[in-house]
Amino acid sequence: MIASVLVGLISGWLAGKLIRGRGYGVIADILLGLLGGIVGGWTFAVFGVHAHHLFSAIMVSTLGATGLVMATRALNGEL
Repeated sequence: MIASVLVGLISGWLAGKLIRGRGYGVIADILLGLLGGIVGGWTFAVFGVHAHHLFSAIMVSTLGATGLVMATRALNGEL
């Protein structure tokens, strides 16, 4: 459980760095990263891709977080 939270925090920070712009700030990007990690893990699991190692978990979570950050910024007209 703690590892999942740490992976979500890292992925949120990475998503904020990958998607430049004004954004929401570090804290909001990290929180979106936590949610994005869940979304990314679920989405990849639907397609049969599972993260078995820390690096792959960070990659899957970062992709989910990036997608979620992009979606929220697009909905607010900031992308």
